[in-house]
Amino acid sequence: MSTDAPRLLNTLKVHRAMRDWTQADLAEAVGVTRKSINAIERGRFVPSTELALRLARLFGVEVEALFRLPDEPAPDHLQWSASGD
Repeated sequence: MSTDAPRLLNTLKVHRAMRDWTQADLAEAVGVTRKSINAIERGRFVPSTELALRLARLFGVEVEALFRLPDEPAPDHLQWSASGD
């Protein structure tokens, strides 16, 4: 894996958008900074296990619905992102 490749893909932005939350809203709800949420969404920061579990609990989904390794197949119904775009 190159150093530019994301270490985790995520659907955080998708789940956040479904609730019409800003990055700041989500950050406040889980006790981190907006910059942390931005870095996770962009694939530049891998959250701790505790934070990943908090995020999953907040959205009412399994951790695997929010995060996956780049070599794992993605469910068709979710948009996976490592760039936040």
